[in-house]
Parts: sequence; structure tokens; C-alpha cells
Amino acid sequence: MAKVLTLVERDARDGTVRRSACALLTLARRLGEPVAVLGVDPAQDDPAHDGASHDGAAPDPVLDPALDPALIDTLGRYGATEIWRPAPGPARVGDVDLLQHLAARLDPAAILIPATHRGQETAARLAVRLDSGIITDAVDVLPGPDGGPVAIQRCLAGSYLVESSVVRGVPVITVRPEAAAPEPRPAVPVVRLAEVEPVPTASPRIVAAPRTWSAPPALDQADIVVAGGRGIGSRAAFAVLAEVAEALGAAVAGTHTAAELGWVPSEARVGPTGKTVQPRLYLACGISGSVRHRAGMQGAKTVVAIGDDPGAPIFGMADLGVVGDVREILPALLAEIRARERRREA
Repeated sequence: MAKVLTLVERDARDGTVRRSACALLTLARRLGEPVAVLGVDPAQDDPAHDGASHDGAAPDPVLDPALDPALIDTLGRYGATEIWRPAPGPARVGDVDLLQHLAARLDPAAILIPATHRGQETAARLAVRLDSGIITDAVDVLPGPDGGPVAIQRCLAGSYLVESSVVRGVPVITVRPEAAAPEPRPAVPVVRLAEVEPVPTASPRIVAAPRTWSAPPALDQADIVVAGGRGIGSRAAFAVLAEVAEALGAAVAGTHTAAELGWVPSEARVGPTGKTVQPRLYLACGISGSVRHRAGMQGAKTVVAIGDDPGAPIFGMADLGVVGDVREILPALLAEIRARERRREA
């Protein structure tokens, strides 16, 4: 059975496997034998290099003490039969170097990469090095009639789905993090080390700003999203919404209008021209529910809407609706969350 490489991204806050990695392994099982490739550890990421520093002698290639057993267990739970990482050494090895090495060594049927900012950059460079075709922002991946992967992409704000396939080289496909629901299928992975020689390059690299342990989750990875729209009323009121999000451990988002008003950065905009999210809980505050906003959050499992217009479209798709002044409701909600936290800690 052909192998399918999946690039594993880890959370910058604690190094745990992101949900996108489990989703990629789920999709990879449709195409062949899932192989997890550990990308750069964000906890050791260096702004000057797209790679992690490795020192010391090489550990046992099967029982690698450098890896957290919980990480191995998580990847095995979703079907990974092998886990590859760069062998320790003085050189810094980036994601592109590692994937290029493994593509030549394992001759995979496809390479699946999360469609994050960093993942898109990695996929583009890898496709150039491999002289392969690339498909970006897939929402599903299926085996084609010839055995190769067929990627499903959305177009025109999700109005249509198109099927695409790569006709040259190893297919490199970036998949939206929210595209697939992770489905466990336990396996016992073998950890292997790759002796990779970094390819010298003067190309610019995407550099992530240093993050703290209290950094909010990435919007397209968050289990809870707290979003605001024009109905919030002001930048000051939006600051209260951000406090609610922080108390819930949620990501902050906004509508197109909220972004235009400068209440949220443009990268936090939900919709076809922004981010598509699929959280377990979507708290919509002061949002009327335009077509373009609904297109970006319609995959949410549970939607709670707060607003003063009971006829707003957002209430038509809400599981729970609260009609009232969001500027009065949000402070009360924040006070209740904090009171419950204090009681839990007592």
C-alpha cells in the first residue's frame, strides 16, 4: 500500500498535536498508509531559521526518547503507522527539507499539508523542489478512479464544489484545518529518524511572532469562537467581547464590517474573504447574519446568537438565541463566567 505523508503541526502554546493533524491522518487513510511527519516544533522555532535545533547523539530509531509519548499516542490513535522526524544533529532542518527527503525516500502517493499560512508556504516551496503539481485549500480528499487523490475545493463562497487532481509529480495538497472531522482508527506507529541534509537557500521565510503560553488559539483551529459585528456598537464594547473570549479560552472573530471599522484585525474576519471556521461553539454577538458571514461559520456545531433584532437571519440558524442589548448582556456574561471560575477554584 502506498504511503501518504501528512505534515503534523503542533500548538505553539504547549506543543500538542493540532486537530488539523488528526484530520489529515483521517483523510490519508482513504488514499493509503498514513505517515506522520513532524514539522518544526513551535516551542523551539527560531526566527532566523525555518527549523528546530537538534543536538546530541541519535536515539534509538524505534523508541525515540525525544518525543512525548502522548504525542505518539495521539498520532497512533488516528492511524499513523510511522512517525518521521529529523535525526538530531548540528544542522537545522526545516519542513520543506524533511518532506523533500521523505518524498524521494518513500515515493508517497500524496503529501497532505494543513492550509495554514505556514503550511501554504511550505507546500508551495515543496512543489517547486519536487517539480510537482499543487492544489490548495481543499475541503476534502478522495481516491480517484486511477487511484490518485482527487481534491475537493469550494468556489464562489461555497456555492459550488470542484474536483481537482494533480497530473505531474507527487500530488501536494493543502487541506483546510476545518475540512474533515478526525475519526480514530488505532495503530501502533514506529518512530523513525531521517538523516536530512538541509538545502542551502536564501529564500525569505515566514516568521511567526513569539507567542506566550496565554496566547489565544488560532481562529481556524479554535473549539470556541466569540465573534462580534456592527451591533456591538463601539471599539470599547468590543474589548468586553475580547475579555469574554479570553475567559472562555476562545478565539476572537468579527464580521466584514467589524474589520472595516478596525474593531478586529482583517485576519480575524469570518467569511469567504477571511477565515472559515468550524468550532464546537460559535457565539455571535451583535451580528445580523449576512450571507457572506454565514458562509464562513455555517460549519459550527452549536451557534448561540445575541442581538436586539429577533428577525435577524443569524437567529434562523442559532441553536440558542438571546434577544437584548449585547452591550448589557456581555458584561453580565463575563461576570458570570468569572464567578464560576472562582467557585471552581475555591
